[in-house]
Amino acid sequence: MFTGLVEVLGRIERVVEEANGRRFVICWPGLAPDEPMSLGESVAVNGCCLTVVKHDGEHFEVQAGPETLARTNLGRSHDGDPVNLERSLRVGDRLGGHFVQGHVDTTAELVERRPEGEWDFLRFRLGPNWTPLMVEKGSIAVDGVSLTLVTVGDDDFSVMLIPHTLAVTTLGTLSLGDRVNIETDMLAKHVRKLLGKE
Repeated sequence: MFTGLVEVLGRIERVVEEANGRRFVICWPGLAPDEPMSLGESVAVNGCCLTVVKHDGEHFEVQAGPETLARTNLGRSHDGDPVNLERSLRVGDRLGGHFVQGHVDTTAELVERRPEGEWDFLRFRLGPNWTPLMVEKGSIAVDGVSLTLVTVGDDDFSVMLIPHTLAVTTLGTLSLGDRVNIETDMLAKHVRKLLGKE
């Protein structure tokens, strides 16, 4: 479980192709020596919950299988790409964002971007089967960043990014056509299933 509050902007040092997926060597710059990674712990990489399979100081490795690579933007990632990183929520931590599972639903394409003062307005397009799980002023995770929805259309949604988010996450450098990982609110998914909407 995560909060959608990115802790650091990391970097994919190396992508290794494996028989059943990919292994990623990732750098967590400035990782506190007194809080090292643990083998088997969960880390959200661009909002995708992955398991640490190796670690050494600021570097750790995770693996992603075919389903993860097909459903997320990690399947298109390359050496040197920046990634949003967040360690899993600990009991007693402040919950400043919203509950994020790290189970990416789909990807969305950035189709509009414009500055509004110090903020940026971003609009994304995605499959119309996902927008019923979104409501204006509700929560969404975009590349692992907890955001508030501004508008929701039939096949698109928009968000506003404050200067801090622009400076410390990958969202600050997105260009038109870039794809981001999307996790809709988990409560909305459960309600839809209970109502027999699936």
